[in-house]
Amino acid sequence: MTTTSRPAIRLGVNIDHVATVRNARGGAHPDPVAAALLAVQSGADGITAHLREDRRHIRDADLERLRAEVEAPLNMEMAATDEMVALACKLLPHACCIVPERREELTTEGGLDVAGQLAVLKPRVQALAEKGIRVSLFIDPDPAQIEAAAAAGAQVVELHTGAYAEGRAGELERLRSAATQAAAAGLEVHAGHGLTYENVGLVAALPEIMELNIGHFLIGQAIFDGLPTVIQTMKHHIQTASAR
Repeated sequence: MTTTSRPAIRLGVNIDHVATVRNARGGAHPDPVAAALLAVQSGADGITAHLREDRRHIRDADLERLRAEVEAPLNMEMAATDEMVALACKLLPHACCIVPERREELTTEGGLDVAGQLAVLKPRVQALAEKGIRVSLFIDPDPAQIEAAAAAGAQVVELHTGAYAEGRAGELERLRSAATQAAAAGLEVHAGHGLTYENVGLVAALPEIMELNIGHFLIGQAIFDGLPTVIQTMKHHIQTASAR
């Protein structure tokens, strides 16, 4: 009797906040592209960067350099606007994750309302997919949003783990149910937001999870421990939990 082992969960490292530090003083240091290269050398399976409409951290030139200089898959987070779709279709990253975006927010505060915006999102998803870009939708672990994501033509959903990370009761069960539903609908399942060494294990243990995208904690902890150590430690936590 043979058994098939679960594929290793990929770790995508979000480098937005390296650019945040750079932009606080102006100039070119610290360089988010250098951080991305170091992250990949240290075991990151991909790089995530969010090009916001106000360019508060990552800039267009950063994405162009990431695409040219980093061999690992590039996941471009973006709002569902004509400008961002056009930029992505020109840049051709490996993947695009469509997220909700409000100018006044400090970070993404919740999942995308795919069910309420299906007519707007579907042609944008299609335009990206026609360019060979894998399209992910960042959603709350909600059954209606998963159904809508499949209807929109997305290949991937990234489940918003923010409420779980805040300790809200019942969120792990919501994530578990959503991951099962999404996989049954033929969607690849990713997760992210607010994940740390302490809380990543229960999410990584969900059998449908294929990728985790983590940024703020890794970049913050790297101030104390260095980026290679932080990435390797996070991967250890993920691999240990997913092997159980």
